[in-house]
Amino acid sequence: MDLEGVREALHREPFRPFDICLADGRRVPVRHPDFVAVGKRRIIVVQPDDSSMFIEPLLIVSLDFNGQRPAKRNHHKKDIT
Repeated sequence: MDLEGVREALHREPFRPFDICLADGRRVPVRHPDFVAVGKRRIIVVQPDDSSMFIEPLLIVSLDFNGQRPAKRNHHKKDIT
């Protein structure tokens, strides 16, 4: 997944909490956009226990909004008609 999908989820109005689902099966909860920083090549999520997690975008499989995973989007695919 690209970083733009995460940015869109963070700026959604109204914000909906979601989990970042990683390739190794872990899930990183995002309960409020103020606890996430999106850089050029990395995402940082601050957890409720004040720990932080650095996430490489290539490890993100999908975003899960309350048990509902949206279809993966491919920004590089061009519509040929």
